[in-house]
Amino acid sequence: MALKPWAWAGVGLFGAGAATLVAVAVVDLGKADQVASVTGGVVGLVGLALALVAQFGGTTTPSAPQPSVTASGAGAIAAGGTIGMASTGGTTAPPAPTPPPPSGGTTAPGSVSASGPGSIAAGGDIGSASTGP
Repeated sequence: MALKPWAWAGVGLFGAGAATLVAVAVVDLGKADQVASVTGGVVGLVGLALALVAQFGGTTTPSAPQPSVTASGAGAIAAGGTIGMASTGGTTAPPAPTPPPPSGGTTAPGSVSASGPGSIAAGGDIGSASTGP
């Protein structure tokens, strides 16, 4: 498993701190106790601060831009996402074929526009469409 640079930095700091405490304990056990107490308190406060930042701070992911969807003309149909079945000719749409494998996304990055009599436009896939009688 590959660790990120910050994880390696944490591992390095942990190793250096443990080695330092062992070295100080060999020389003076009372001093090692005091150093460990102060170090533990500082590490606890840093951990609390990082937990609070992770929980309440940080960045939010921007929502995907919503496409502009317009339909003009008699019987025009426009959808920002996928259209399963659509009919603009006054009749029912033919039965939907076997659904194709999903494309990369279901919404268009820009605008979707259908203009003119019986036009159909979709920002995603169109399963079945009929534009005439």
